[in-house]
Amino acid sequence: MNDVTNRTTSAEALRVVNLMKSYREGEGAIPILKGVNLTVRAGETVAILGASGSGKSTLLHVLGGLDGWDSGEVEVAGKRLSTLKESELGRLRNASLGFVYQFHHLLPEFSALDNVAMPLMIRRTDRAVARAEATKFLEAVGLGARTAHLPSELSGGERQRVAIARALVTRPACVLADEPTGNLDHETALAVFGLFIRVARDEGTAVLIVTHDREIAALCDRTVELKDGRIVER
Repeated sequence: MNDVTNRTTSAEALRVVNLMKSYREGEGAIPILKGVNLTVRAGETVAILGASGSGKSTLLHVLGGLDGWDSGEVEVAGKRLSTLKESELGRLRNASLGFVYQFHHLLPEFSALDNVAMPLMIRRTDRAVARAEATKFLEAVGLGARTAHLPSELSGGERQRVAIARALVTRPACVLADEPTGNLDHETALAVFGLFIRVARDEGTAVLIVTHDREIAALCDRTVELKDGRIVER
């Protein structure tokens, strides 16, 4: 699956500079992110650890352009999110970002193949081309024999592998993953995440993953911690 990868490990897939965010509560504000700085390079896998309530999911939402922030800068594939109109932000999310969550969020009425092909069809890729690409990624995550199955006909681990294939099929610059294996038993989680990392590396896709599982984090190239609203290298 390495055939179209032209990225180098020196390229920046994601860059965050002095990111600040607070939540309003009455007349006051509760600071959550207090100057986050982070760079993730193409093909690099980075795990974010941190206590519950430390702002890890909030950070991912900001990086994915799903939530606003107070100050600082976020760049994805060299584009500053603060300069983009909402329509441009939507196109950037489709072209340069992939998302994987704890729950797979598959469309129940569509097959595994069409769930994975959906991001390509949204960008109006020819249906046959989209389905061919989806087949490649399902094969890469070990589901080449399950393409016609509905989500209800798949195990939990298989459904999450479909979600991973869907996140990677557009060959994004970066995948943002929020506890992507948190709903699986530990043995299945390790197997699924191992496949995720292998395919992402093959494609030169950066991965930023929030996890509580230190064994999962150890599979990544680098681990950082979100502590007191800032990123601390481990």
